[in-house]
Amino acid sequence: QVQLVESGGGSVETGGSLRLSCVVSGYTYSKYSMGWFRQAPGKEREGVAAINSDGSTIYADSMKGRFTISQNNAKNTLYLQMNSLNPDDTAMYYCAAHSVSWSGHYLLDRRYYSAWGQGTQVTVSS
Repeated sequence: QVQLVESGGGSVETGGSLRLSCVVSGYTYSKYSMGWFRQAPGKEREGVAAINSDGSTIYADSMKGRFTISQNNAKNTLYLQMNSLNPDDTAMYYCAAHSVSWSGHYLLDRRYYSAWGQGTQVTVSS
């Protein structure tokens, strides 16, 4: 059974940075999609950044240039480096995975992911 465990969230001021981590266990597929999603109170869960087993990455428009997704396969860990944070980035951040190497906009569509972590809270104060 696939398990995803996020960490690295916290409280920062506007302009600050955080690095989220997602440790994956029980995943044996050679093809995959992995992504970061976030959900603010009263809003739908939205895609932030994603990567597939071919190494392709995609970012939501508002995160381009500020966020960077990466992975360390030896450590079975997915990362999200977040810079220039602002209050609009305040949300619960989730790691997700699926055993298909999606491409394009499918990578940021939460409906195409089957495994989810419990989330880590990010709070940005002004």
